[in-house]
Amino acid sequence: MSKLVVGIGGSTRPGSTTEVAIKAVLADAEGLGARTELISGQDLVMPPYEPKADGGPGAARVVRAMREADALVIGSPGYHGSISGLVKNALDYSEELREDPRVYFDGLPVACIATGFGWSGAIHTLGALRDVVHALRGWPTPLGIAINTAEPGAVVDGRIANPQLVEQAQIVAAQLMAFPASQSGA
Repeated sequence: MSKLVVGIGGSTRPGSTTEVAIKAVLADAEGLGARTELISGQDLVMPPYEPKADGGPGAARVVRAMREADALVIGSPGYHGSISGLVKNALDYSEELREDPRVYFDGLPVACIATGFGWSGAIHTLGALRDVVHALRGWPTPLGIAINTAEPGAVVDGRIANPQLVEQAQIVAAQLMAFPASQSGA
C-alpha cells in the first residue's frame, strides 16, 4: 500500500502562498506514488483545542488524518515571527494521539514549510515549526522550505513559479517518501 502524506496548514485565504507550497509538495509526493490529503483553508477553522472536548467534525478529521498519516507536510504563514494560531490549534489536536500505539508523530517524517513577508518571519516560523515537530516526536525532513512573500514571483496563478522553490518542493517530497518504512511504521 502506498504512503499517506497529509498536508496541514495555510490560512483561511484561498490559494495562500503557504497552501500553494503544501499542495506542491503533496503533488510531488503523489508523483512518487503517495496518496495525499490536504487540510487547509476553512478546514483549519475549529474550536480551540481543549482536552476531552468535542471539537466537531473538522477536528475529528484532523485527528484521523494525523493518526493515519505515514508522513506529514505542515505549513504556516509567519505571524509575528511564529506559527499562526490556526495551524498551532490544528497541531494542538495531536494531543488526542497521546495514548495511541504511535504516540503523537513518533517516527513520522514531517516536512516543514513557512512563509513570511520578509526572511526574518519566514525563517523564525520555520524554526518554530521544526521545534513543534521535535516536541511531537516527529522527524523534520533535512530540508525545510522558507518563502519570503515580499519577493515577487514565488507564486504565480496559484502555483509555485520560482524554479528554486519548485526544486525544493521536489526534494522535500523525495525526503518524505525515502524515509525508511521501518522508522515510520509504514
